[in-house]
Amino acid sequence: MDKNKFVTWAGKDRFKNNKKEFTANVVMVVIAVLCMGISLGFLLETDLGTDPYTFMNVSIAGKIGWTLGNWQFALNAVMFIIVILITGIGLIGPGSVANMILVGYTVDFTRSVIGRTFSEGFFMGPVARPVTFILGLVGFLISAAVYMNSRLGLSPYDGVGKIICDAFKKIPFFITRIVFDSCAVVIGFVFGARPRIGTILMAVFLGPAITAVGKFMDRYIFNKSEK
Repeated sequence: MDKNKFVTWAGKDRFKNNKKEFTANVVMVVIAVLCMGISLGFLLETDLGTDPYTFMNVSIAGKIGWTLGNWQFALNAVMFIIVILITGIGLIGPGSVANMILVGYTVDFTRSVIGRTFSEGFFMGPVARPVTFILGLVGFLISAAVYMNSRLGLSPYDGVGKIICDAFKKIPFFITRIVFDSCAVVIGFVFGARPRIGTILMAVFLGPAITAVGKFMDRYIFNKSEK
């Protein structure tokens, strides 16, 4: 076994160099992950589609009678172990743990609050539905871009996706990722969910969109291009 795989974790260098800045980045990532969960909660209320991984997990959780939070945490834990066994801890960091635990439970909490606050079917209205979907999608893209560009570790799902993409290096990354996300949609469909237009679009464009938003933030917010 290559022991070097278990020496460096995502963000370790920044932790050593500047613990105050590292702590601020971790707080930012946790906020971004919570915002992802809140955005997904509203997206699910519109029933116009969500990201492939959430679509799959909502479908499976509904089929087996689990909450999304419990099922997603269990699946994340399995993938978390797979990523560590294959790649070591180089892809793992505080962001990985935050994503693994918080997203699903935040979605459950958000939908619970929505259910107690708004009348049933409110977000299915002719105005509320498209507006909520657009705002939820934008919120998800921005928070996901902040999370991924923090470089504090990949989520278990993204970690498995990276392993698969690295195994097919001759194929462009975005194509492999689209196929990977599409498989999640197919699994969700097999478990009884119907993919909406938003899910199909996200399976194709989510990766490139997050990359584009991330590059914009790197250049105009984090100024990483100048360092």
